Amino acid sequence: MTDKSPVTSVYILDKEYRVICPKDNQDALHGAARFLNDKMQEIRSSGKVVGIERIAVMAALNISYELMQSRRQSEDEKLDTQEHIDQLLGKLDQALLAVKR
Repeated sequence: MTDKSPVTSVYILDKEYRVICPKDNQDALHGAARFLNDKMQEIRSSGKVVGIERIAVMAALNISYELMQSRRQSEDEKLDTQEHIDQLLGKLDQALLAVKR
């Protein structure tokens, strides 16, 4: 391996995974691994899902669902903000027209 592609280790459910990751992204990778590990441990401790592969799939589904909800909420907030901006611009246009008269 070269210096351009350093390897770092992350641990998920007590198992080590070696990942090629640039040094400036390693903190984010470790944070993501901790997040995934926490989700998987939560699912495993519920006792409703058995097997690492099934736990991983359930964690991926849960994380995907949360991401989609977050994106949907973000889009809704963008639309609300744009609507508010449009309303303010309309009021500003009306005020400017009134000043010109």
